[in-house]
Amino acid sequence: MRLYSLQLVYKQDNRVTPLVAAHDLSSFGFFERKTAKEFMDFTGKLIVERSAPDSGRSQVPEQSYICHCFVRNDKLAGICISDSEYPARVAQSLLSQVLIDVYTCSQAQFKQLEAELARYQDPKKADTLSKVQGDVNDTKAIMTQTMENLLDRGEKLDDLVARSDALSAQSKAFYETAKRTRRCCNAL
Repeated sequence: MRLYSLQLVYKQDNRVTPLVAAHDLSSFGFFERKTAKEFMDFTGKLIVERSAPDSGRSQVPEQSYICHCFVRNDKLAGICISDSEYPARVAQSLLSQVLIDVYTCSQAQFKQLEAELARYQDPKKADTLSKVQGDVNDTKAIMTQTMENLLDRGEKLDDLVARSDALSAQSKAFYETAKRTRRCCNAL
């Protein structure tokens, strides 16, 4: 799971003006980075151009990437590009948070976009719902393993009870045989 790009743009008519962008291109080769950045900027800009204001949230697959887009009615838009494994809900949550934060600080101060991109690289750490879901999945796996172990123990206990019953039957048969043999020996 990986986030590659986070961008804020302003849509005016059919023109898109980039405001702030952050990219994590460390997974690309050195010579591929410039092309990957241009591809992400172009794709994000194109998707915002084709989206209507207040069109809500959208996800557009492009090759092995997913472009998450959120265009608000005030024509401010956020674009997040991730791989196909990254949870869409977390990406949209990041866009909402960034678009809210843009009103609380000036553009010169808004250098936290790179920090947000880095923080959201691991969705379980950044998003509380993902963290809780991960904890629930871990607990579910532990409970499943515990139940399997209990069932195995139950089967083993059933085997022990069956063996105990068989041993009890054998000892009863031995007692009966010994009792008959003793009568024969006493008679002689």
